Amino acid sequence: MIDETQSQRAPMDPEAMRSAAAEASEFLKSLGNPHRLMILCALNTGERSVGQLAEFLGIRDSTVSQHLALLRRDRIIAGRRDGQVIWYRIASEPARRMMAVLYDSFCAAP
Repeated sequence: MIDETQSQRAPMDPEAMRSAAAEASEFLKSLGNPHRLMILCALNTGERSVGQLAEFLGIRDSTVSQHLALLRRDRIIAGRRDGQVIWYRIASEPARRMMAVLYDSFCAAP
């Protein structure tokens, strides 16, 4: 069943769709790792530091930092410095919406 908003959308031109599909594919590659998904799930509820994320995931700070660097490079997260600590948050609205859907689909209590 198609909802009303889908039926009212204008068809996308093939070249624009190709470009959007390439962008979506890169976005999904960024999310396509269990550690990065868990990082984003944790950030979905608020800012976290590297140490907090490492403890949450049960992995080394350096491993978390590598994943954060990739997510920063892809502009999915951003950080703000507070003294010696960098607090990370989700900066991408598409990522925020995607994480809400994934959380509701896979993580929420039944």
